[in-house]
Amino acid sequence: AKLKSFAAKIIQLLKEWTETFPYDFQDEKSMKELKEIAHRITQCDEENGTVKKIISQMTQNLLMALSARSQYQEIREKFRQPATDKGTILKTKPQSTQKDILSVCCDPLILAQQLTYIELERVSNIYPEDLMQIVSHMDSLDNHKCRSDVTKTYNLEAYDNWFNCLSMLVATEICRVVKKKQRTRMVEFFIDVARECFNIGNFNSMMAII
Repeated sequence: AKLKSFAAKIIQLLKEWTETFPYDFQDEKSMKELKEIAHRITQCDEENGTVKKIISQMTQNLLMALSARSQYQEIREKFRQPATDKGTILKTKPQSTQKDILSVCCDPLILAQQLTYIELERVSNIYPEDLMQIVSHMDSLDNHKCRSDVTKTYNLEAYDNWFNCLSMLVATEICRVVKKKQRTRMVEFFIDVARECFNIGNFNSMMAII
């Protein structure tokens, strides 16, 4: 009875650990240790197999989380391009084929909503471990220590990069317009987009536009 009670507490601990900090189990050594602990726990409840089902579901969820985050990282890496390459592409395109933002979306509310979707997608991939890693890194800098481990999470960096990209997009769209009247219209458009972002509660995009 004591073993079953203890096993239930260990399962709860492992469940919360794997859900909150899945990247702790991305290397083979930690995954092997998790499987060994799980195997020992399942032996405490071989009669009805309830513990085995819970452990199996926990392991499956962990593998899915690691796989999803790995795919997300791969997709982000594909979209990374040097700034020089983008500039070259823009120069080689004829002026007539270079569309401005108003020709793509002239409704401030729709653009604000699309920006919010992007914000939510970026935020949903930020986990507590990302914040913990930043704190750990800052502590090591304060203590003049060198961190031997390589940064494993990139989601905060991706979110920060998105903020900078949006700011640059707004500045580019305004500055590329030659006529003052059209430029004024572009500035007013982005002011309206920022206002709609504020109304939605998307303050990050609002600040990037400002």
